[in-house]
Amino acid sequence: MNKKIKIGNRIISQDSPAFVIAELSCNHKNNFDIAIKTIDAIHAAGADCVKLQTFKPGSITIDSKKEDFIIKGGTLWDEKSLFELYMEVYTPWEWHADLKKYVEDKGMVFFSSPFDNEAVDFLTELNVPAYKIASFEITDIPLIEYTASKLKPIIISTGIATKEDIQEAVMACKRMGNDQLILLKCTSSYPTPLTDVNLNLIPQIASDFDCLVGLSDHTEGSLVPLGAVSLGARVIEKHFILDRSLGGPDSAFSMEPIEFKKMVDDIRNLEKAFGISDYVLSEKVINNKQFSRSVYVVKDVKKGELISPENIRSIRPGHGMHPKYFSSVLGKVFKYDIAKGTRFDKNLIEE
Repeated sequence: MNKKIKIGNRIISQDSPAFVIAELSCNHKNNFDIAIKTIDAIHAAGADCVKLQTFKPGSITIDSKKEDFIIKGGTLWDEKSLFELYMEVYTPWEWHADLKKYVEDKGMVFFSSPFDNEAVDFLTELNVPAYKIASFEITDIPLIEYTASKLKPIIISTGIATKEDIQEAVMACKRMGNDQLILLKCTSSYPTPLTDVNLNLIPQIASDFDCLVGLSDHTEGSLVPLGAVSLGARVIEKHFILDRSLGGPDSAFSMEPIEFKKMVDDIRNLEKAFGISDYVLSEKVINNKQFSRSVYVVKDVKKGELISPENIRSIRPGHGMHPKYFSSVLGKVFKYDIAKGTRFDKNLIEE
């Protein structure tokens, strides 16, 4: 796989640095000033991108208190209706243009997750450089087709998806002539227990679907994103909040600025450690070969004296003959008088 996808001013490929997305979500608390301050903190933390969610509560569900519409199952939002939850996490559409400009003026990328065709059209008018399909929308094939038809990069989270669901979503994009696809390994559990993460699926997804892969993470801390990057993830998405004490539906699994910055710094340092996949030694390592072993004359010897373990040995430093030749020279004779501490090599042997 040698795919390259451009999102805004960033190139994402298997060889590029990880593209780090800060999900603003509802952590603005429906306060524009908090949204701006959060973007300032996201920029300071080193993120590449700020992402929103673009929907109207009535486009995702209906305002109903019937049992089917009440959240249950041990989530953070149990006993709320779906409509109540989405009213709480809604980002006003009239903010989008101003937030986009503010984000882009800081050199970051801005895009969003549309939840219906109206949102796709709205984001298209804003000229966003990419679209994100949220985990719970991966089975909405008409939405994926419509989004993919805009022929911009499309990032899809796989949180509730079977392999067949992922295949359907991928084929929906391809039917629209769009192969600018990134799949995000995701576990739709909030916050996600480490035992449910299954990072080993990241290289498997890349292999099965021949695409770039990333991670949309809802665990606490940055251990899992670091593991994902080491396994080939080239997109990392985490929720960002100024302060968890602000509360809100997503606060429990959102990172505060100091945590997020540490994650980004750790990712960048980890990327420095990747290097290249060959056996070429760096200059520093070559210099340290002085601490390896090689063959040296370890006592003063006379011309014609037999070479033996008593007068040559494999010792540090590593400037003499390679130790693999040690046995082959035993029993031969010295060609010259040699002083103790001389590097042994074949030129010292009488032919």
